Amino acid sequence: MLKKTSRTFYIPISQLVIGLKEAVTSAYLCMRAIDEIEDHEQLSDELKVELLLGIHDAFQAAQVTEALQKLLSPYQAVLPAVTLQLDEWVDLCPSSAAPIVNRYIAKMALQMSEWVQNGWHIHTEEDLDRYTYSVAGMVGEMLSELWLWHDGTQSDLTKAIAFGRGLQAVNILRNRNEDMKRGVDFFPDGWGFKEMQQYTRRNLQQADSYIADLKEGPALKFCKVPLALAHATVNLISVGGNKLTRDTVLKIVSRVSG
Repeated sequence: MLKKTSRTFYIPISQLVIGLKEAVTSAYLCMRAIDEIEDHEQLSDELKVELLLGIHDAFQAAQVTEALQKLLSPYQAVLPAVTLQLDEWVDLCPSSAAPIVNRYIAKMALQMSEWVQNGWHIHTEEDLDRYTYSVAGMVGEMLSELWLWHDGTQSDLTKAIAFGRGLQAVNILRNRNEDMKRGVDFFPDGWGFKEMQQYTRRNLQQADSYIADLKEGPALKFCKVPLALAHATVNLISVGGNKLTRDTVLKIVSRVSG
């Protein structure tokens, strides 16, 4: 499922050490599951909000998997497999890491529900910061907590947020046309590609600083890959391209993984 849902994260996650690999896989697939609800083209906004709030509550319940099964089972015909198997991704997480992952999934589901309710209206850079935090900056925060949980690796949470934010900003640049077709504009008022690229590069610069501070180990090895792919993608977009070829991705991964 990881390979099916993310070309960018499949490789670095699959290279993580046992324990950390399961925790990050669980977190990624849980987040992908709720992201599929937010982006679903056939669901009404009212149902999206109901499901996202239901997931928020389920992740705070005593029996998380049972609460999720009860919530999602009526929607077998409309929700994708990655979402319907949310209870399986929860069970994959090591029990000692589960409180970290569950807290962030609940928080993300709640904030996503708020973005659905307000129609993803982004007018200022502050709005954009709030949105990119909701869907990606908090992923950077969560990863920092998982590095600490796994082997005591310390990292800067502010830079961790910029790491996630930068990756999301690359996606916003790359998916501009598709987003506009579905009536969603993530660019603040008056912004064009130039301003969004500047925003993206500012955050990626902080992300560079984030990984420069990490000690040698699985956290550093993991972060190098998506960050290198993000830099390469924004460079490609700046000259009129859009998506890295599979061959380019493999070359970048091979270079940064040593």
